[in-house]
Parts: sequence; C-alpha cells; structure tokens
Amino acid sequence: MKQSIEAVALCRSPYKQKFAIPRQPNLVPAAIARLEMQGECNRAECLRGLDQFSHLWVLFSFHENLAQGWKPTVRPPRLGGNARIGVFASRATFRPNGLGMSVVRLHRIGQEGKQHFVEIAGADLLDGTPIFDIKPYIPYSDALPDAQGGYAQTPPPSMPMRVLPQALAAMEEAERAHPGFRTLAEQVLAQDPRPAYQREAGREYGVQLHDRDLRWQVIEDTNCVTDVVKC
Repeated sequence: MKQSIEAVALCRSPYKQKFAIPRQPNLVPAAIARLEMQGECNRAECLRGLDQFSHLWVLFSFHENLAQGWKPTVRPPRLGGNARIGVFASRATFRPNGLGMSVVRLHRIGQEGKQHFVEIAGADLLDGTPIFDIKPYIPYSDALPDAQGGYAQTPPPSMPMRVLPQALAAMEEAERAHPGFRTLAEQVLAQDPRPAYQREAGREYGVQLHDRDLRWQVIEDTNCVTDVVKC
C-alpha cells in the first residue's frame, strides 16, 4: 500500500550538516530546535493543549539520505562500525522509508507574526528536516523501565572538551552571538562524533553549529577546540 504524506512542520536546528548530530535524542540538551508549523497545521488550534506535556514524540524524514537508498544490514557505531546487523535492529538513518522518531523535551510553544512554532530541547534533527507528526509522550505507557536495550543498553561514554588558548576569543565571540554556544559545543563533542574508522589522534575535524565552524582535535582523549570560524 502506498500513502502520500506531507510535512506538518519544518525543523530549524543548530545542526547545519549531518556530521556530529548526536546519534540519539537528548544526548545534547543544549540543542534547541524550532518546529515551524506548515500549511493547514500552522494554526493555534493544532497546538492547543500540547503545553500540558513535558516531552514529545517527533516523527520525521531523513530527507538528505533518501536518494542514497538503503540496505538490509547496517554497521552500528556502538558495535565499532564493523559488525553488521539487520536494519530493523538498528536506528540507522538509511531505512526503507527514511523515517525517524525522537523523544524530545518541550521547550516552549510560540508565535511570531503568522508563524506558529514548537521549540524542543535535546533535538537530534538536521536543519530543514521535514516533520511528519508531533505526539505527546505519555509516561505511563511510553516509559518501560524493564525494557532491554540490546547492544545499546547503556549510554555511550562521554569525552571532555578544552578550548585551546588560540581559540578562546573566537569561542567567546560565538557565545555572545549564540548564548549557550559553548555548552552546545561541549555536549556535541562529548559524544565523540568522529567516524569509528577515522579516529586519528591529532587530526583536525570540523562541524558547523549555527553559523560557526567548530574545529577540534582529539589529544589524549580530550576534545581540544582549535578554532571557531564564522561561516
């Protein structure tokens, strides 16, 4: 059966590229994203009562991956990027229908002009992501403390961040432009976003957060920020 669906909202996120987006929601609480309601859903009635809930389910599209298709097996980063498992035993972004779902914290509901929006915290969504549905998270049915998490039973270890002297001024300027930028950078890098096959000590990496290119090296298991460049 085929069904055509349209986005109810578009995501505006600090993540401007897929690299370094956390692999699960809520690992970076400082990531605040805005879901801008679209079309007939851009009305206050659609959001009435949503503020009663602390957390939401967000269903979305991995829109930048669709053209590359999918495979029946994938290599999860939590297994070192080598062992293969079935796509349905993973949260891989390359999926048959390219759909994702995340539990996020409701930050606030607002309106600017005619644009209604929902702000969420702990987002793991790329800027421009189409949102297909928003649902309230219901603790008594959705939270299952006895559930088994397989190979992802525990959170991944986190890495500390240090801003090198030559990057301090640039980091402070980014913080003035985007309050909370340093916390966002620290939480993003804590997840060690480097590909499992490309974790070379001393190699410089870069990721765009907001309108800044955050650059860092891993030195003695610490993320060392070398520069923050305005894009």
